[in-house]
Amino acid sequence: MQTNHSTFTLAHHLLHRIDFQPETFSDGDLLWLPHHADLAHFGKKRRIEHLAGRIAAAYALQPLGLKAIPGIGEQRQPLWPEGIFGSISHSGKRAIATVSPTPVGIDIEHIFSSQLAAEVATQIASPAEIFRLQTSGLPFAIALTLAFSAKESVYKAYSSHAEPCPGFAAAEMTAIDENSLCLRLTSAFSAQLVGKEICVAYEVKGDEVVTCTVTPL
Repeated sequence: MQTNHSTFTLAHHLLHRIDFQPETFSDGDLLWLPHHADLAHFGKKRRIEHLAGRIAAAYALQPLGLKAIPGIGEQRQPLWPEGIFGSISHSGKRAIATVSPTPVGIDIEHIFSSQLAAEVATQIASPAEIFRLQTSGLPFAIALTLAFSAKESVYKAYSSHAEPCPGFAAAEMTAIDENSLCLRLTSAFSAQLVGKEICVAYEVKGDEVVTCTVTPL
């Protein structure tokens, strides 16, 4: 599969980006992955995205002197080398990955259309959150996409503490500015983290948004 690698920084973390051409993919490309046999039941689109994400992860691990490729855990999470935390996300023809000494969560999303934002707003955000998004100074579709993405990245960063399938109500957005969103965890996320405030860094890149949640040392 033809790919292009580049990097950018968010929340003081180096993110590795892979732009890929799905039409150039063949199943033989998966043989590069030690766990390729585990992908046999995946649909083609998912196999392509998985490969792109693992390529990004391999680039993220290289500066640490590691040639490992994260496998797949029981909850389908990436299995990083011992002592390393990381996160992978993909959207459209792009995948991103980063590593960190502490748990980290990243997410990339294509910005919702105005129509889609209107249709899914109440599934993603409470009335209070919708009001904050509407008065944020950002176009509502972008603000809602950011809220969606931020909740995804928070779940990834704190997944070891989360209840199964916590849902969007498990994190309430309390503030948003030009660089970050603040979320407060509810009991639906984790009994031990109720009320925890988390600030999520974000960047709007063309027709996509990227969010990054970093846990403290």
